[in-house]
Amino acid sequence: MAISEAGAHILVFPYPAQGHMIPLLDLTHQLALRNLTITVLVTPKNLHYLKPLLIKHPSIQPLVLPFPATSSIPDGVENVRDLPPGGFRKMTLALADLYDPIVNWFQHHLSPPVAIVSDMFLGWTHQLATNLNIKRFVFSPSGALSLSIMYNLWHFMPKRNDPNDDNEVHTFEKIPNCPSYPWWKISPLFRSYVEGEQQSEVLKESLRGNIASWGLVVNSFNELERVYLDYLKEFLGHDRVWAVGPLLPPVEEQVQRGGSTGILASEIKIWLDQFKEKSVVYVCFGSQAVLTNEQMEKLALGLEKSGVPFIWSYKDPTKGHVAGNYSSIPPGFKDRVAGRGLIVKGWAPQVPILTHSALGAFLTHCGWNSVLESITAGVPMLTWPMGADQFENADLLDEFKVGTRVCEGALTVPDSDELARLVAKLMSDNQPFKMARAKELSKAALESIENEGPSYGALNSFVNYVSKAQPTF
Repeated sequence: MAISEAGAHILVFPYPAQGHMIPLLDLTHQLALRNLTITVLVTPKNLHYLKPLLIKHPSIQPLVLPFPATSSIPDGVENVRDLPPGGFRKMTLALADLYDPIVNWFQHHLSPPVAIVSDMFLGWTHQLATNLNIKRFVFSPSGALSLSIMYNLWHFMPKRNDPNDDNEVHTFEKIPNCPSYPWWKISPLFRSYVEGEQQSEVLKESLRGNIASWGLVVNSFNELERVYLDYLKEFLGHDRVWAVGPLLPPVEEQVQRGGSTGILASEIKIWLDQFKEKSVVYVCFGSQAVLTNEQMEKLALGLEKSGVPFIWSYKDPTKGHVAGNYSSIPPGFKDRVAGRGLIVKGWAPQVPILTHSALGAFLTHCGWNSVLESITAGVPMLTWPMGADQFENADLLDEFKVGTRVCEGALTVPDSDELARLVAKLMSDNQPFKMARAKELSKAALESIENEGPSYGALNSFVNYVSKAQPTF
């Protein structure tokens, strides 16, 4: 392991959303193991997410700054998980008001950071770093394909021929394999852009700050996204791109992180232990997606008709969802699937579930963390991408033959018969080809983070690079 001789001081700034914060904290753990001096910036209600990291690495210092006052976010909310759809835009704009408090902290620090490592939704920190005469490195919790698409959108600013046609297809000709998407699948952050509108222009300049930043750290690995990683180097015009994934939680933290639930991880393990190998499907749509009652009903009916044992973890509505219209388990469903269905309200220990021998498939929204965790566990996926980068991720899984599309779209109501058929088909014969491909990808993922693996080496390279960084003030 490369060790930072200088113990260079860096500021790590996570974006307060589960899928963004968790992998950057996992990266921070790896950087601390390599002796970097680290300060992590959070707002007060996100401080508890640092607890495992601070216990493991007492040398890491938290920087807790008050959440900026804003009328666009309900009082007391400091994490996107507590916001309805559209929360990412509001949170990104609100956090930009931390600019001056960070400068003030920096100017009064006896040994200020030589670099900032911040989330891709905090692109304004590029200008901050420039003004402080230090380097800013982008952390991408998304994969290289989706990041390539994001960079293309904000750099080239494509427009629809018909502004009202959400089905008009845009092809990203400069990206390998020329991915194409109808406009309704393209990033809602980009689709919400209005030329000349103040907040839109602030958001554009922030996201363009990622392209101008000094370097890029991606939670991915070469065997999965080599062609897109190479493209990013070509697009950015430099090779300061480090693929360091899959970033995984330390084993002792796998059953603790993520949130609260009414069931213990040990109870879930006991429940899974009763089933034969690769016979259970795990259903979860991440920390953001909240299903309508109609979607819940059709999903429940599909799982019931499939006859397959399952664990289903679902999220409660957040502020802004109409009470009574979301997240209702259909009456009588729990009784009808008793014995073969385990329903978890809230968070479930995803990594231990995916790595259990009884797990045979994962019905997922294709959030990047879920994709990497399933790939690493060698579990093929049933895909229901809903928004953000999830359509690109699902396409990547199709490309590698480890995904089966069952539905797509945040508002789409699945056909329960088709859902039941696809679940039963994958689980009945385990589709040997998909299982073999999943095992191959798992092997490549695990080898990438072992000693001498490419992601392990990239981490060491990044630490050595940062250790040589010198401020110009």
